[in-house]
Amino acid sequence: MNSSTTTSGLTFDVRLSAQRKTPQERAQLLDNPGFGTVFTDHMVAIDYTEGEGWYDARLEPYGPLTLDPATAALHYAQEIFEGLKAYRHPTGEAACFRPDANAARLNRSARRMAMPELPEELFLGAIETLLQHDSEWIPTQPNSSLYLRPFMFATDVGLGVNHPSRSYRFVLIASPSGPYFSGGIKPVTVWLSEDYTRAAPGGTGQAKFAGNYAASFVAQSQAVEQGCDQVVWLDAKEHRWVEEMGGMNLFFVFGSGDDARLLTPPLTGTLLPGITRDSLLSLGPELGFPTEESPISTEEWRRAARSGELTEVFACGTAAVITPVGHVKSKDGEFTIGDGGAGPVTMGLREELVALQYGTRPDTHGWVRIFD
Repeated sequence: MNSSTTTSGLTFDVRLSAQRKTPQERAQLLDNPGFGTVFTDHMVAIDYTEGEGWYDARLEPYGPLTLDPATAALHYAQEIFEGLKAYRHPTGEAACFRPDANAARLNRSARRMAMPELPEELFLGAIETLLQHDSEWIPTQPNSSLYLRPFMFATDVGLGVNHPSRSYRFVLIASPSGPYFSGGIKPVTVWLSEDYTRAAPGGTGQAKFAGNYAASFVAQSQAVEQGCDQVVWLDAKEHRWVEEMGGMNLFFVFGSGDDARLLTPPLTGTLLPGITRDSLLSLGPELGFPTEESPISTEEWRRAARSGELTEVFACGTAAVITPVGHVKSKDGEFTIGDGGAGPVTMGLREELVALQYGTRPDTHGWVRIFD
């Protein structure tokens, strides 16, 4: 069945799936969806050709993509993506947290990778179109959500490498996800990577570029071999300045109670500018925690943790929201932060952020967008 729908002033061709899950099948899948393994009935796709621009915006059944073996993205990695979530608010409405920021970051990534920018209204229109038809896939269990994965890749066919692709496809898929943590929020143990580098100045570190993640797997495997959950990336030149943890930004809590303050490494072009990170830079002072962007070395991290000056460390990102860091390992030994548990500042910030996302606290920033 084909029709069309107009969202954000744009027309999307609607091609509904003939094999939509029944309510019973959907309920079974939503009972324990895990993360990133179950997908909704539909996806959105939009094509681009140089000289013509973006065209053929459509909702279609979720399914395999048909690509020529010589498709440029498969050989030269012109592929970028985003990650955000849709939540079911107490009013029953479907909402997203700061989707305009994701649209802006996608375009920053596109500029760095010599790809075309996608107008914000198309990005938001894709989300609105998908939620109009698949919002019943948003889980209603506590701490559950519908994870949205927009991505863009090069579609030119040919092995020439002397210029960027002249054609692209933007796709939006959605995956219902349960709580990222099972059995509560557990602090992670991290490995300081001195053998590998995620990004160097002038590189692609600030872009949400697929190749950045492929390059991280060997270091993540090394971290696991050392009995750690995650890798912490250090700067490319000296391997001593802290950058980020896996795919998440890091925050350091100095002091406690009314004297607590937050520090996070500055954006130098080698870190991903996280939307959760940016949100916490605003929420921290509102909750009474002075917040600064300042470099921190591994030596300072170790010294301050052992002296007790550093009381908490946490990582933040879309998937897990906030992850406490309890223990650190490196070639020079290991140490524990505070008592190794999730501290009160970490949990207070997490509670505030989650309440905004799920609509149980007033949004005074204009961060939440309703799509129903």
